[in-house]
Order: sequence, then C-alpha cells, then structure tokens
Amino acid sequence: MRLPLGVAAAFAAAAVLAMTPLSDARAEKVFRYATTGDILGLDPHSNNEGPTNTMKGNIYGNLLHRKPDLSLEPELAVSWEVLNPTTWRFKLREGVTFHNGNPFTADDVVMSFKRQTQETSDMSFALATVEDIKKVDDYTIDIVTKGPDPILLLNMPNFYIMDKEWVEENNAFEVVRGAGKTNFPNTNANGTGPFKVVEWVQDNRVVLVPNENYFNKANMMANFDKAIFTPISNDATRVAALLSGEIDLMYPVPLQDIKRLESDPNTEALEGPELRTIFLGFDQFRDEMLDMPGSGKNPFKDVRVRRAFYQAIDIEAIKRVVMRGAATPTGLMVAPGINGFQEDMNDRYPYDPEAAKALLVEAGYPDGFPVTLDCPNDRYVNDEAICTAIVPMLERIGIKVTLNAQTKSLHFNKIGRAEGNNTSFFMLGWTPGSYDSLNPLMQLMTTGKPGHGDWNSGRYSNPRVEELTEEIKTELDPEKRNAMIREAFQIHKEDFGHIPLHQQALAWGVRTDTVEEVIQRPFNDVDLRYVKLK
Repeated sequence: MRLPLGVAAAFAAAAVLAMTPLSDARAEKVFRYATTGDILGLDPHSNNEGPTNTMKGNIYGNLLHRKPDLSLEPELAVSWEVLNPTTWRFKLREGVTFHNGNPFTADDVVMSFKRQTQETSDMSFALATVEDIKKVDDYTIDIVTKGPDPILLLNMPNFYIMDKEWVEENNAFEVVRGAGKTNFPNTNANGTGPFKVVEWVQDNRVVLVPNENYFNKANMMANFDKAIFTPISNDATRVAALLSGEIDLMYPVPLQDIKRLESDPNTEALEGPELRTIFLGFDQFRDEMLDMPGSGKNPFKDVRVRRAFYQAIDIEAIKRVVMRGAATPTGLMVAPGINGFQEDMNDRYPYDPEAAKALLVEAGYPDGFPVTLDCPNDRYVNDEAICTAIVPMLERIGIKVTLNAQTKSLHFNKIGRAEGNNTSFFMLGWTPGSYDSLNPLMQLMTTGKPGHGDWNSGRYSNPRVEELTEEIKTELDPEKRNAMIREAFQIHKEDFGHIPLHQQALAWGVRTDTVEEVIQRPFNDVDLRYVKLK
C-alpha cells in the first residue's frame, strides 16, 4: 500500500526516532515523555484542555505564571497596582523577544486581549470580567474590568500573549473552534515562553528545544537540549516504554501498574492529589432528546430523572473496582484546594437503585428509555472503564445505554460547541483554571454571556445560579462571596445539574536513572521548567 507523502514521512520519522540509540539521545540530553493523547492544537486561544494548555504554557508567555505550589509570580508583567476599583496598571517586562526575534510590547497584549475574547475562543473565560486593555506606553497597560474583580490576578496565567506582527503577517487573528483545526496558529507557534516548537506531527510527537533568549532561563531547573512529547494511548505500551527506557516520564500510570514501577530499580511512581473533578452531564436544553427522535420528549428536563441516574450509580463500587481505591468520591463540582470548596456540602446522595426506579415511574418512564453515553477513552484515568461500569448500573433501572467511547479530540468536538453540543449524556473532567469556584460556575453551570458555558455541554441553567454568578464576579468581601458560592452550589446540587463522580489521584511514572528531579503539579501536567535530567 502506498502512503500519502506526508503520512509516509511521519511514519519514517517515527521509525527513525524509535531506532535512535538511547545513548545518543542521552548524550544530547533529550527528555522524552508521554501521556494518553495528543495535544488538540498549538493555538493558545483555542481548546481549553489540560495537556494542550500545558503545552501552550511551555511555548507562550503570560503576564503572571503559576508555580507548582499554585502561587503566582511575575512573568511578562513585572509589577501591578490598583488605580481604582475597576482599573489595574501593569508594568511590562522590557527586553523580551518572541521566538522569531520580534520585540514584546504593550501592542501585543492589547491584540491578544482582542483575540482571546472572541466568541470562538475557548479561553475567553479568563478575560470575561475585563472590559478593555489600554496601552499607556510601550511597556505599560491598564486593564479595565467590568466591575471590581477579586480574582483578576488568578486568571492571568490563562491569558496567553501572542506576537501582533506575526498574527497580522499570517492573517491569523480569527480563532477557530474545535480540536484539530488547521488555521495557522494551530499548526505553528511563536511565543515568548521557555521552549520553542521544532515540529508537531499530529498524533505522533511534539518536539521542543529551549528558548535561548528566555528572560528567566538562568532560574529554570530544566537542563536538557530537547524535549519530545509522544502520545501513547495504550496503557500497557506506555508502561513498557517507560520500563524499557524509551521514555523518561509517563502519565497517568495505570493503577494496576504502580507497584510494578515501584519494584523496578530504575523507575518510581510519583503519587499525589489532583484538583480535577470527573462528572457526568445531561442535555437539559433540547425539547426532544437526540436518542428519542419523534417522541417530543427529553426526560432529562425532569429533575426526578436526573436524580434517578445519580442514585443508580454505585460510586463506591467504581472507586473499589475500577479505580482500585485511587479516587475520592465527591458531591461537589470542585475539589478540596479550590477556593470556594464547601467541605460540609461534599456528601453524596445515597446509592439507591430502588429509589431510582421509583423516580423513573413517577416521572412517567416506568420502562426507562434509550440514551447514548459519550465518553473519552484516552483523557482521564480509566475513563472508558468508568463509563463501561456505569452502563449496567443504569440498565438495572431500565435505561438502555449505548456507550460511545472515542479519542478525546472527537469526544470534545462532539459534546462541545464545535458540533453544537451534540450529546444527551456525557463524561467530562474539570480543573478550574483560576483555582477559584467562579470558573466552574461560569464554564459549567451558566450560559448566555461571553466566557460562560463553553463546556456547559448539557446547557444546565438556573436563574438564581446565573444571578449569583454575576454577583460573585465583583464581590470583594470574602465572607459574602463564599456565601454566594455556597448558595449557588446548593441550588445546583438540588437541581442534579450534573453527577459529580470523584477526584482521581495523580500517578506519574519516572525513570530514576535519567531524571534527577521533576516537580509534580496538582493539575496533572508537565511544566518543562521543572524537569532536570542527570
């Protein structure tokens, strides 16, 4: 079979990469790492997804950078002050250049604001409270907010700065929604960050080299000449690659293989808590559910049906059997460690399949109904296995479930805005990018405004939650703000707006004979700044 030129070249390159002697790679100090799936693109203002955002952070600069302990440090901004309740003045770092040599100035920040706040940008949430960004001089900007903003700084690590001249030269201002889209910035990169992209062969590898002109290079742990990121979807293959020395780090480690890595003299498993919450959602918007054409009915508009699904799921069985104990069941959509987490509200409604059946009868569905469960198979720990376990649980109460498990790029496009939220019942995971509860309220639990509902795939909406979210944006009193968050979470919980499942545990596999140190961040990603080889 003759392969197209581009495909043949990619396979050939992969073969050469695979045959490269490990000793040669080590002489060049190459850091090789892998996770379950590829990045969704290089455009910093598209695709709000964990590994993709991490890659953006290696390439593009932000006004502020988030350190592994979640604290903030200056990056492209060196200082800031509040001029009045709605105006912040930022002094920008001088002498910084983009990877192509263009100087960084205030013009780049102003353009990046306009680009990232487009309706098609999945990253617009980070600037949803910002009215405008104004240039004062080449190295000073004013950020004008729509009201007092208690968490403006927390969102700055999600504001990615692009080169205005590069964007204009390549007619690249428009942000295109969806994974795998091929506009210029999605396949090319030019940031101010610590690493430069050499090549991206989709679903094969991303190759990066250090940015020799990075302003903070002297203070980075990173000491390698090249980094190669490889998506390896198969768990066994990923583990084998680590054990054989083909890669230096991989994540997540399949739960059943943690002891195996610990027993090998050249590998170890790094474990820790993660701030991501895994949950299920339902279409609460359409008058007729996609799986029931011609019926004129959408069962998920009835809170009794949503509660029945919730109480049909045995979360302890999922924790024990599927997650092998490495999960923390949750009753909320945020994890401990997120600002606004309410510990006393984190209890779950009880698992009770008989009560679930009774609720379906009461709602008018004594014989159940058909539904498709959309699930990724390469994004979260045991994602497809969790969905597979849920299918018979729901079938016990009469629900006829068809499982649609597919790679994350297809999954996110299907359930997201790229394909018009083409789902009735779905799995998603969420780590608030600001580490504040306003983020999931905006992104998952409200709709209708810029920066809201980008991943509210079931389009849950409650007028009081919408109202509270607007108030939370500008409330500066911590106690009042927390009370508003608490009320919004209580309403959502009683609405059964989603089914929160658990927070998964972090598990990375590392080669101890090649990696001297790596800092594991609680958002389960690899910031290359914090990797040091022997």
